[in-house]
Amino acid sequence: MTERWDPAGAGVIALPSGRLVRGRGLRRPVPEGPEPTFSVHLLGRQPPPVPWESLWLRWPDFRLPADRAQARAMLRQAWDRAATDRVEVACGGGRGRTGTALACLAVLDGVPADEAVAYVRRHYHPKAVETPWQRRYVRRFDRR
Repeated sequence: MTERWDPAGAGVIALPSGRLVRGRGLRRPVPEGPEPTFSVHLLGRQPPPVPWESLWLRWPDFRLPADRAQARAMLRQAWDRAATDRVEVACGGGRGRTGTALACLAVLDGVPADEAVAYVRRHYHPKAVETPWQRRYVRRFDRR
């Protein structure tokens, strides 16, 4: 097991199971402290390489993932890895797509889908999950 995120660190959200995940906007500098060991980048274009293991999920700004099955698989992998790794989920600004992905991780962690957006807004950022279709995506995201 690697060193965990600092629960009080910038962008770190604690899921009910105790898993810690960091959300971030890629247009901002990397926060101080340890680097992620695994990240999922939610962008419309392929991101530049990073020195840690990462996946790219094609997800245009203010939209939904281009491939829902791929999104589910990558988010499941992020949730699984958060038990032992420093997992980061990041989009350009760090609110809409990142908040939506964090809410889906909360669903995987046992938060009811109709409460997951409120959970992420309370524990990550009050303006996370920006669009009505992102909120609907989370409500329809299930643990299967």
